[in-house]
Amino acid sequence: MAETLIKVDLTQSPTANEMIHNRWHPDIPMACWVKPGDEFILETFDWTGGFIKNNDSADDVRDIDLSTVHYLSGPVGVKGAEPGDLLVVDLLDIGAKPDSLWGFNGFFSKKNGGGFLTDHFPLAQKSIWDFHGMFTTSRHVPGVQFAGLIHPGLIGCLPDKPMLDMWNKREIDFIATDPDRVPGLANPPFAPTAHLGKLTGDAKAKVAAEGARTVPPREHGGNCDIKDLSRGSKIFFPVYVDGAGLSVGDLHFSQGDGEITFCGAIEMAGWVHMRVNLIKGGMAKYGIKNPIFKPSPITPTYNDYLIFEGISVDEHGQQHYLDVHVAYRQACLNAIEYLKKFGYSGAQAYSILGTAPVQGHISGVVDVPNACATLWIPTQIFDFDINPSAAGPIKHIDGSIQMPLSPDLK
Repeated sequence: MAETLIKVDLTQSPTANEMIHNRWHPDIPMACWVKPGDEFILETFDWTGGFIKNNDSADDVRDIDLSTVHYLSGPVGVKGAEPGDLLVVDLLDIGAKPDSLWGFNGFFSKKNGGGFLTDHFPLAQKSIWDFHGMFTTSRHVPGVQFAGLIHPGLIGCLPDKPMLDMWNKREIDFIATDPDRVPGLANPPFAPTAHLGKLTGDAKAKVAAEGARTVPPREHGGNCDIKDLSRGSKIFFPVYVDGAGLSVGDLHFSQGDGEITFCGAIEMAGWVHMRVNLIKGGMAKYGIKNPIFKPSPITPTYNDYLIFEGISVDEHGQQHYLDVHVAYRQACLNAIEYLKKFGYSGAQAYSILGTAPVQGHISGVVDVPNACATLWIPTQIFDFDINPSAAGPIKHIDGSIQMPLSPDLK
């Protein structure tokens, strides 16, 4: 049986655990070491470290301090790993902690993080999802049940110092182009809430001031939120420091493509069973700059979809040039408006798109001026027929059931 190298106690703060960190920096000490070929298990907090509670209030989503996240398990050092290698990670199994068989989805307040559709959903809301083996349901979003595609939203290796400096410069320079934007363009280093694992002594203040926030995906992997990077996936990570420094967290029970609600997917605490190996000199051999991966052989089998199109003309009628971000937003808004006809609130429909195994596709990027994106909703996840018919939509959902909504930040 694989050894559990990192354990977490959900009754304690993640900042009390020296095998947890919430920044990227090459000087964060390895939490533990393994050899190529080793199998092991890492337990993880949910990405907020337990701040979001299983209740019917969205005040916690509204009030969370986003400078504290994500709480990651690691870094795991791999003996013999050197810059230029590829670290091969097999995700052998992933699951929820037995004492935490639930997860959450939410929308951040526009004033505290926002999200993909924050102009349409500017207030904090959340939905709680209960796990029934491989399936999930929600008391806040009735009429749907689906199988989970469990995956880590965030996994990657430590950057070296030149890469860290590049990240911080380009993101700070980007913030400077519109420093008063709400929500902000990026998240610069913030020392007061940095948790740096085993790091102690005089170096701690410097690392806290320089450590990159974990919010975006970057060249090393990081917060990519790829739903198909699930049980059975094989990932090839570029190595930038001796030992590689593999960390993981932000586990999701299920997610739609794009994680469009940002406090997205169905967030959970859990564990990851993995194996590591090395390809020496693999970055140069294969010309790899960003991670590549083989998808899971285990995926929910949904084969009937209702597909919504969007083009790069925004909801105000403004034309954009081949903008797939705008096009995908329009596909999502079109799907939300459609699902409202069956009795869902806009928030419930939005939550479905963020949590269920919907597919997002870039369908066209050459037909000027409009890019075309599509959103695929599996029809079998609903307790009723959502397909168009001559009879028109029937309201199947009790409108008195709503997601918790919090007033805006004071």
